[in-house]
Amino acid sequence: MAKSKFFRVATEGATTDGRTIQRSWLEQMAANYDPNKYGARVWLEHIRGLFPDSDFRAYGDVTALKTEENSEGKLVLYAQIEPTNDLIELNKKKQKIYSSMEIDLDFADTGECYFTGLAVTDSPASLGTEMLQFSAKQQVSPLASRKTRPENLFSEAVELELELEEEPETPEEKPSLFSRVTALLKKAGEKSSADFSDVNKAVEAIATEAGELKNEFNAALKTSNERCEKLEDQVSELTEQLEAQKSAFAELKSQLENTPDGPTRTPASGAPLESDCL
Repeated sequence: MAKSKFFRVATEGATTDGRTIQRSWLEQMAANYDPNKYGARVWLEHIRGLFPDSDFRAYGDVTALKTEENSEGKLVLYAQIEPTNDLIELNKKKQKIYSSMEIDLDFADTGECYFTGLAVTDSPASLGTEMLQFSAKQQVSPLASRKTRPENLFSEAVELELELEEEPETPEEKPSLFSRVTALLKKAGEKSSADFSDVNKAVEAIATEAGELKNEFNAALKTSNERCEKLEDQVSELTEQLEAQKSAFAELKSQLENTPDGPTRTPASGAPLESDCL
């Protein structure tokens, strides 16, 4: 159910049917309020009906309280409620547009204040300053029967600005793999025996195809390994040839370096030439 935005319910110094609202009251109510400990409900005119179909049934729950200072430095108490659809419709029709809170000044003998209820009303005068002051002066307050404890106080009615918070859109959750498989198995369970036969054939065909693919892969892997081995042999052979060429080159280089640079013929002795010419 949607919650309202926080709205003002009381201001420090405002009137109640007994005393003016103290800052400490508001601080204690905001700090102490816990719906799990004691949840305050929303009622018409502070009247708590006994039957769910009564006009004075509950119209929602107070979910949280907080305080803030206004521009005048006074402390303001804000409430957040979870209204029923009935209260939302009433508010749309401009009905019950004022609110008043019930304050327990000594909740559960703790000596501190607690927020025990919220009322909505059409007539601010019914819970306005004059009515509350009048009730406080009476020996028996005309509002006493509406309180959870006679010592409790009602605050003066203030305008109720009820605006609902926008609920975030929750994305549609995709079914999990487990749920999808479960659904498929459930559908399969509803099939006839003929359908099961078709399913078995399909499974066998898939298994056969998978086996063939595995064989092809193994064959390709074997061929690849053989090619790699041949390539390794060729590389080894080329490496050996290269080493042999390097050795031959080194030997030739050594021979050339040790060969003299001068001519190798024996020079002429210089003997005189004899001629028989006359």
